[in-house]
Amino acid sequence: MDLNSVRNAWADRAGEYSPTYYAHYGPNETSTVVREILTEHLPRDAAVLELGCGPGRHLKHLADGGFEDLSGVDINPEAFDTMRETYPTLADDGTFHCGPIEEIIEEFDDGQFDAVYSVETLQHLHPDVEWVFEEVARITDSVLVTAEIEEPVRDTSSDSDVNYVDEDTPLYYRDWNRIFTSLGLVEVAVVRGDRDTTRTFRVSE
Repeated sequence: MDLNSVRNAWADRAGEYSPTYYAHYGPNETSTVVREILTEHLPRDAAVLELGCGPGRHLKHLADGGFEDLSGVDINPEAFDTMRETYPTLADDGTFHCGPIEEIIEEFDDGQFDAVYSVETLQHLHPDVEWVFEEVARITDSVLVTAEIEEPVRDTSSDSDVNYVDEDTPLYYRDWNRIFTSLGLVEVAVVRGDRDTTRTFRVSE
C-alpha cells in the first residue's frame, strides 16, 4: 500500500475508527494512563501536543485534569468539526493543525512542546515517512509518550511487520523502544494494557 493510499484512508475515514466513532466513546483507559504520566512528570502549564488527536477525547481528559496549553494534529478535517460539536471549549482553547503529520511537524521549533504523545497513531505511518520519528524527538523538550499496538491482534498471512485493521488501513508493528532510544531519548516506564503498550521516554540532558 503506497503512502497516498494510507493518507487517504485516514483523511476520508468514516464509520468505524472515524472521529465521530471515537467521540462517541469518549476518554478511555489510555486517556487516564497518559494523564497520569504527564501529571507525574510535568506542571499543568506544560505545552502538550497530541499526534493524531482525532476529535480530542484524550486532550479533553487532559484539560479536565488541569492542563492548559494543548495542541493537536490530525489528518481528517472531520476531526475538528466533531471536536467543535463535542468539546467546544477544547476547540476554542487549543491549537490545532489539520494535515498529515509529516507535512506539519517540520514547522515546529526544536523542543517546542514539553510533552508529545500519540495513541495508536504512529503505528499507521507509512514506512516512507519513518523520518518523522526523528522529528518527533526533535520537537519534544521533556517527555514523549507512545501508546501503540506492539503485537499482532489477529493472524495475518502477509509480512509479520504489518497487519490490516481493514483492507484499507495498514498497521505497522515497530520497536518503539529501539526507535526512540536510538534518537537519544531514555525509556523510563512501560505500561502494558489489554490493547496498547504505553512507553514513556525522557529527553536526556
